Amino acid sequence: MLLNDYQQQSRQTARYPDAGNNLIYPTLGLTGEAGEVADKVKKLIRDSEGVVDERFTEDVALELGDVLWYVAQLATELGLSLEEVASANLSKLKSRSQRGTLQGEGDHR
Repeated sequence: MLLNDYQQQSRQTARYPDAGNNLIYPTLGLTGEAGEVADKVKKLIRDSEGVVDERFTEDVALELGDVLWYVAQLATELGLSLEEVASANLSKLKSRSQRGTLQGEGDHR
């Protein structure tokens, strides 16, 4: 599936207040779902000594799907396509790699 196809299809399930003019809802949803991913990893360390099994992978895959949904909605709210976002990110990372600045701080390094 192409990223833009996912974005368009996922938008059909966007049921939140003022969808199309609401940055807050998908932003808060994104942080919540990312927190759920982090919580699963935390519990993996606590309960399973960090050993990844099939159930863990399946559970995290479901949460990552939720993260992707919120990323798609936030991008749509901003008038961005997921393919534009992904392409810009790869260009940024390639540039940083070529300049030896993958590590460090700051958005514009």
